[in-house]
Amino acid sequence: MSEGSPFTCVLDARARLGESPVWSVAEQALYWVDIKGRALHRFDPATGVDEAMAMPEDIGSVVLVEGGGFIAALRTGLFFVEADGTVRECLAANPEDHAVSRFNDGRTDPAGRFLVGTIDEPKAGGKAHLYRFDEGGLVPLVGGLLTSNGLAFSPDGTWLYHSDTPAFTVYRQRYDIETGEFADREEWVRLTPTEADRGRPDGAAVDIEGCYWTALFEGGRIQRYSPQGELLAEYPVPAQCPTMIAFGGADLQTIFVTSARDGRPEEELARLPQSGGIFSMRVPVPGLPEPLFRRPVR
Repeated sequence: MSEGSPFTCVLDARARLGESPVWSVAEQALYWVDIKGRALHRFDPATGVDEAMAMPEDIGSVVLVEGGGFIAALRTGLFFVEADGTVRECLAANPEDHAVSRFNDGRTDPAGRFLVGTIDEPKAGGKAHLYRFDEGGLVPLVGGLLTSNGLAFSPDGTWLYHSDTPAFTVYRQRYDIETGEFADREEWVRLTPTEADRGRPDGAAVDIEGCYWTALFEGGRIQRYSPQGELLAEYPVPAQCPTMIAFGGADLQTIFVTSARDGRPEEELARLPQSGGIFSMRVPVPGLPEPLFRRPVR
């Protein structure tokens, strides 16, 4: 599958479950997490140096905070984390059963709120949710999910994209930037799995043309969809399980893709030895700078 791939492995991280790449425009660095490795990483593409900051729990996603530091979505709650990786305080507890639920994919909206979902780990009860976190606390927005994923916003902030990975479906909703509320979701893209291809929509990002890029977990590729939901292009990745996309670089025209290797068959890892790495490729259309979380005043 690596043959003919436009992606280059820029960090052979061997992450168990690499996720949540976030580009810092100020630092020109990529932050990312290893969920099962329980670490927040800072990768400098200019030097190739990757620094790991240990976390006390599984870390599903991370966002940058206005004024410095991070909001880390850990298993048991949302925590403020200092720039050096020190976990300071729990801002909101995960209201679900921590034995079978953890926070997962998250992203800051254009107004500085944090939208974050959970994962129903047994994939049995559809008990996961999508939440909004701001000065009003943690508010449930969508329920009945298996794995909340694929959060992204249109360039003007009027559309929210969101996927339920095991359902092979990407949804979209009209979004109100002023209030953080949205209309009923509509099915936007549905993938059709086959015995040979179980690729399903994982983490995502949107470019300045409003096109939605999604990583296909177990599908070994990423796809680009038009704002109308038309598949425009797909690109093979040298890993069977790419997980999420971020636009970075000085011009935001480099795509970074995280990936996973935990639990993958030996034959697959022998064929795709850089699974768990971070891959990049240049693209002609830039992405959008990632909004910073605006921490509530207390």
